[in-house]
Amino acid sequence: MKNLLSLCVAALLTVLMVGSAFADKLTVACDTSFPPFEFKDPETGTHTGFDVQLWDAIAKKIGTEYTLQPMDFNGIIPGLQSNQVDVGIAGITIKPERSKVVDFSDPYYNAGILILVKAGNTSIKDIKDLKGKVVATKLGTTSADFVKTNCGAKEVKLFPNSDAMFMELVAGGADAVMFDSPVIGDYVRKAPKGQVEVVGPLYQGQSYGIAFPKGSALVAKVNAALKELRANGEYRTLYVKWFGSEPK
Repeated sequence: MKNLLSLCVAALLTVLMVGSAFADKLTVACDTSFPPFEFKDPETGTHTGFDVQLWDAIAKKIGTEYTLQPMDFNGIIPGLQSNQVDVGIAGITIKPERSKVVDFSDPYYNAGILILVKAGNTSIKDIKDLKGKVVATKLGTTSADFVKTNCGAKEVKLFPNSDAMFMELVAGGADAVMFDSPVIGDYVRKAPKGQVEVVGPLYQGQSYGIAFPKGSALVAKVNAALKELRANGEYRTLYVKWFGSEPK
């Protein structure tokens, strides 16, 4: 009888320990395609990029395991609100309205919004020339809000990922793309020479933060890890690797 009781207790402890281990493994949401922050490596079939590698460095610092969960950008904040995911890192702009429903880390990247057109398009030189035009951007983003409010476009085409909006521009379905500067810059560097060009200045400076469900204990730990990664040079190494310049 004692042996049976001991076996039952041991089994219960094992279940509790396994459950605790799974509870400690975080679900981290990233975008499906937001290069150079996150994208699927065609050679390995896994997601990589600045966000992905930065989070991996943070996870090592705070001593946690995680599962990366790529999803459409507009599903990340609802996923955090419903506690389906524990962390969101996807070039998420820190905005007052978002801060009402999720918590943010300290900023980890400073960006802005740029206009991209097909090379040789002389009819668009800055934002005022987008009036009456068709502008493509990404669904659920700060860029989409900015375009709708400030451009006077005839039509704003919204796409679930950045690849689709760039394809729309190249195919002639949009007169311009207006989106986050690092993603525009990455696309220009990789596009065939003479295909596209950036016009106008940088609009609406903005900062990206890592997002968490309201009240998450992870915020303080992640902020401490970010501070350490900046101090020891790991952040700079990743930044230069993915953006080809010194951190701003």
